Amino acid sequence: MTNRRVSRRRFLEQATLATTLAATSPWARAAESTSARKLGVALVGLGGYSTRQLGPALRETKFCQLAGVVTGDRAKGQQWARDYGFSERSIYSYDTMARLADDAAIDIVYVVTPNGLHAEHAIAAAKAGKHVIIEKPMCNTVADCDAVLAACKAANVRHSIGYRLFWDPYHTELRRLAKQQDFGPFTKITGDRAFVMREWRWRADKKLAGGGPLMDLGVYLIQGACMAKDGVAPSFVTARELPKTRPEISRDTEETLQWTMEWPDGASAGFTASYQQNHDHFRAEAPRGWIDFKQKAFSYKVGPVETSRGPLSYPAPYQQALQMDDFAQCIQAGRTPMVTGEMGKRDLLIIESIYRAMASGQREAVRTS
Repeated sequence: MTNRRVSRRRFLEQATLATTLAATSPWARAAESTSARKLGVALVGLGGYSTRQLGPALRETKFCQLAGVVTGDRAKGQQWARDYGFSERSIYSYDTMARLADDAAIDIVYVVTPNGLHAEHAIAAAKAGKHVIIEKPMCNTVADCDAVLAACKAANVRHSIGYRLFWDPYHTELRRLAKQQDFGPFTKITGDRAFVMREWRWRADKKLAGGGPLMDLGVYLIQGACMAKDGVAPSFVTARELPKTRPEISRDTEETLQWTMEWPDGASAGFTASYQQNHDHFRAEAPRGWIDFKQKAFSYKVGPVETSRGPLSYPAPYQQALQMDDFAQCIQAGRTPMVTGEMGKRDLLIIESIYRAMASGQREAVRTS
């Protein structure tokens, strides 16, 4: 009898999440769309993420499609036009982004250049009257985030950040647990995200990346913690940089950083981000239970994930396709996106506080604006 009760409870939990995902998925909201036309997306920057993730995802989307690119290599742009079937008239350079204003085929610009260029390219897109998605982190600084938000407001365009995990069912369940407090409020959060950088890349260049693994990998942990706290940002942080093992790679950025986050209700989080370790784990504990992303916590295919009630099992969605489709439907239906630039700014406020704490060796308050 006990096992049947537990099974029924697990069934109801899974059904609840399935209903939530169905209600928030792009294809479930097709009736909201004001136009049958797929919205056109232009990718700004044709590096690895565009090539391996966003481009292929745009072959699977239902409400948007690849309609142009912005690149410093026109030959590469022409190859993309042939591969994806859009007009070569919709190939732009970074210096000609203003001409996007005259391209009716493009509705959305997705900025996928290095972090230090996000503000410049997002502002150019907004001034051209295009809606904007910016890959994470939003910008290098809070000031840049403010500039982007101001430009989008002035142009009356929508904005979002590439936080693809909002469309992952396991992270959806984390947010549900945080909101409905099945286990009570989460009070202890831990996690690690890291990979071994074997040679120098722009991600370890302070000017281009804004920092090291905190900007690149730590933002996932910050996002996870804020999900576990139902969107509430921490009030205080502490941080320390560990000694470098490969200073020739992490020349002017941290190689490994450990930090803590504290909330007004007494909850705390402890995290590590590194370019010389291998980790991808996240756990949130509450008085009556826990959820543990044991491996691949923030990957394109999350799992395995366990809770104090038993393991979770959901099909792996195409995160980026759902993300871009949802943004397209937000535009068509006049809805505010689930992920906005204000959320990206919130995370930069936290990141800047962590870097201040690393430099000062003191507990630092997190700015709210």
